[in-house]
Amino acid sequence: MGADTRLEELGVSGLSEVGEPAFSGLAERHRRELHVHCYRMLGSFEDAEDTVQETFLRAWRRRETFEGRSTFRAWLYRIATNACLDLLAKCRPEPATGGEVPWLQPYPDRLLDELPASDADEPETVAVARETIELAYLVAVQHLAPRPRAVLILRDVLGWPARDVAELLGDSVNSVNSALQRARAGMREHLPAERQDWTGGEEDAGTRELVRRYTDASVATDVDGLAALLRDDVRCSMPPTPGLCVGRDAVVNDWIESGFADMKNLRAVPTAVNRQPAVAFYQWRKQEGAYLPLTIDVLRVTGGAITEIITFHDDRFPRLGLPERLPSDGTE
Repeated sequence: MGADTRLEELGVSGLSEVGEPAFSGLAERHRRELHVHCYRMLGSFEDAEDTVQETFLRAWRRRETFEGRSTFRAWLYRIATNACLDLLAKCRPEPATGGEVPWLQPYPDRLLDELPASDADEPETVAVARETIELAYLVAVQHLAPRPRAVLILRDVLGWPARDVAELLGDSVNSVNSALQRARAGMREHLPAERQDWTGGEEDAGTRELVRRYTDASVATDVDGLAALLRDDVRCSMPPTPGLCVGRDAVVNDWIESGFADMKNLRAVPTAVNRQPAVAFYQWRKQEGAYLPLTIDVLRVTGGAITEIITFHDDRFPRLGLPERLPSDGTE
């Protein structure tokens, strides 16, 4: 049975005839892609997880409303989008004045690899999926009002026709098209200048070498070496801790004032987050007899230089599938 299930494929006249185990099995096929959809809407891995659970609960309770005019997958997307809008209406604050998003959380590449691969042979589709999960895109999306945000994601990321988006939101096609124009303008305002067209990443040998040098300099707490890898207008933030540093001098001064240069006994584990290079750092704890999680830096690289560093706290390590500790290497 395909992922885009219709009633006739189920051999029933309505979902009310489907038992809870079978219904759960159908819904679970779409969990990862719905989670990513909610994550784009909300910017938070954990909020997205809760919203997917709410989506499945609503779908089960409202299963008699599925009439088979669309696919089961599209029906779930409608419910998930509305669940996101409900959450945003209740409890989501505005982004901070400096532009950072305190609720931003990373998304591990290993889970993105679980997404359906039906469109994997279409280069444009692959590029859109990659670029619209990067942190800079997620931050820009969070600056949009909820409904234009939903329109942008449904139209530009998922490729829904305007009439389907209008039906979901209870708006006219003209209203949806107008909201899409406003959303695109908002994205251009908040996206990095060199990424406004989202033309692709830079996963090449040069980038890998740059990340290696960044990793080595960080473990050595070599501030001068790190500074040489940063672009003049580099941005650095650490959600949910407030504060945004812009510019190489500001970032370096913040590192010095925070005592980074005096840190000792660090180790690093390379990884990938939001389809971007990332480095997880551990620090030796004598009492524990092991290296324990410290922070994880997610890097944006442009033109051979680091243009953004978003640092997350150690509470993100389990979600990212990173080791909870590293053994002694005998150099402490």
